[in-house]
Amino acid sequence: MNRAEVARRRSAHATIVVIASLAAPIVALALAVPADLARAADLLPPERAFPFSALASGPQTVEARFNVPDGYYLYRDKIRFQVEPASAGLAPLELPAGKLKHDEFFGDVATYRGLLKVDLVLKSAAPGQRILIKAEAQGCADAGICYPPIVQTATVTLPAGSVVPPEAPKKSWFN
Repeated sequence: MNRAEVARRRSAHATIVVIASLAAPIVALALAVPADLARAADLLPPERAFPFSALASGPQTVEARFNVPDGYYLYRDKIRFQVEPASAGLAPLELPAGKLKHDEFFGDVATYRGLLKVDLVLKSAAPGQRILIKAEAQGCADAGICYPPIVQTATVTLPAGSVVPPEAPKKSWFN
């Protein structure tokens, strides 16, 4: 073997050692990730984990709903609502108490599971007005994965109000 061939073999050996030392952490990570990916693959997308809807329940009231499926929950203190146009005005929000849970990320918190209904009272909405409801919420899966806050919208048209028919004229002795 001549010197040039020995130098090439040493260079190739050094390259293999460098590649192997770089590949070891990648291989270790690749072996650890599949369990997390498998768990994440079973999770619902946020819009299905925390589906939001709204319906007009009165001339100045909107019922906002989150229908959270089994295995998921919402944080009470991470729920916010806005309305557009802002001139419709949203009265201070009254959320139900929720169930207490010790959360590894936020400590002791109130959470909601299943169907959550919230009455949104509009201060200055007009009968028949279209209102855009923006709902921001954050929740987690029981599998230990938490979602970032999500904003969803729903548009409702307020009822035009009840129409009271005019009173029929009273008959008098002279008519």
